Amino acid sequence: MQSNKIIDSIKKYRFEFKHLTVLFVVLVFFQIILSFIQKTSLQSYLIETQKSYQQYSAEKMANLTSTSLELLLENINIRELKEEGERKKIIQSFNIIFSQQLLQQNVEDICLIVTKDKFTFAIDDGAILFDYLTNNLNSIPETEIRHSFAVKKYNEINERVRLEEQIYSELEGMQTFHIFVPFVPNGEYQGVLYLKKSPDFTSLTHEIISSYDEAAIIYSSLILLGLLTMYYISSYTVKERDEAQSQLMDEHEKHIKETIMHEKESLFTKRIYHTHHKAEKVMGFIKEDLRKISADNLTEIKNRVTKYSNFISRVIYDMKWYDPPIQTTRNLMFKTNINEVIQFLVKYIFLRISSSTDIFTFKLNLDPNVPIVHINEFVLWEILEPLIQNSIDHSANKKVQITISTLYNENENTTEVKISDDGNGIPPELLDKEVNGQKKIFNENITTKKAENKNSGYGCYIAHQMATKRCGWQLEVENNPDKGCSFIIFISN
Repeated sequence: MQSNKIIDSIKKYRFEFKHLTVLFVVLVFFQIILSFIQKTSLQSYLIETQKSYQQYSAEKMANLTSTSLELLLENINIRELKEEGERKKIIQSFNIIFSQQLLQQNVEDICLIVTKDKFTFAIDDGAILFDYLTNNLNSIPETEIRHSFAVKKYNEINERVRLEEQIYSELEGMQTFHIFVPFVPNGEYQGVLYLKKSPDFTSLTHEIISSYDEAAIIYSSLILLGLLTMYYISSYTVKERDEAQSQLMDEHEKHIKETIMHEKESLFTKRIYHTHHKAEKVMGFIKEDLRKISADNLTEIKNRVTKYSNFISRVIYDMKWYDPPIQTTRNLMFKTNINEVIQFLVKYIFLRISSSTDIFTFKLNLDPNVPIVHINEFVLWEILEPLIQNSIDHSANKKVQITISTLYNENENTTEVKISDDGNGIPPELLDKEVNGQKKIFNENITTKKAENKNSGYGCYIAHQMATKRCGWQLEVENNPDKGCSFIIFISN
């Protein structure tokens, strides 16, 4: 069960060509870093091992040389030698011991460092060493320049070596060792045997590193070849999958476009049905005004019929376009007085139906300081009329008072248009905000009418779309504290 869950969780992720490319580059990069780290670690290990072995070999050679001299002196009592031939043999033995070590590879210097009469000097000659051991050394020889470092260092460590009788080693640079071995013939401390050696294992180290490089190149090449093969197969598979998905997405996009077109046509048709009764009502007002025309009211009726006709023209124009050009809605040539539009709607649209005056009444609180707006007058008409009609339709045949007020805020240069009623209010669920922050009542096809009507639920939607999308205003709705509701339009001048 756990494995199935892991597989299902992996299946949720889509691996694309770019993911495989990144994965391939990361693996190659990590392989290079791993090879570099391994090579560095191996080289560091070889260097440390080399240092240990170099020190060991140098100390061993110095110790053997010192031991050879000590054994030679312990087996022969040189102070009792009287014949010149025996003396020369001993001196020759000393010289052989010194010279043989210098013949060894990487040995740079060897000498015996002793102290006589508080003077420290170096001995690398058999005759001088014989005279020193037989106490026949008349004068202290001068120390050669190549032994000066050894003598100076001996003066620093003499007391320590004498007490501990341990080999002392000092590393100079990367591979030069200075070895000081206590010289104790017949158990008596006489000084130290100094040996300078620079063992060189560079060729061996290079050989090992070269062998490792060859193995690493072969290993990395095999891994890279495997990765390239996997990359090619995976990319080819992903490419075929992406092509199939691309074709599927194209078909899906085509289907969505067709669906949207059908929905637009359907919604457009519903909007026509929603507005045709307004046009019919206004046409009735026009006919009625034409029958009542006389010389006394000619100017008044002419102006009113002109407004009615312009509204009809706007309705017909809206029926021709899904999205009318912005300049037909907002333009500097439009100089609309909000108060005049409200007064005209109340007086010549809603109050012309005599039968309705018993159900609803109007109260106007209009601020005369409200500035003009550069919005088409009949667009404002299309925004206000559905909101006022909403208060009438949802009064449940009870008498309702509709209060329309305008207020201009000079400091913020904003205008507020408020349409309130004392009716039943709006159900709370319609005031809930959705994901986009828009209240549900402003959605399409949302209505609280009890009678089933497929063309209901577009008044608030149309008003909201016109106010926010076309005019750039804000439209809010809320229930009043006591009863009824209020639609508020916020206009930035």
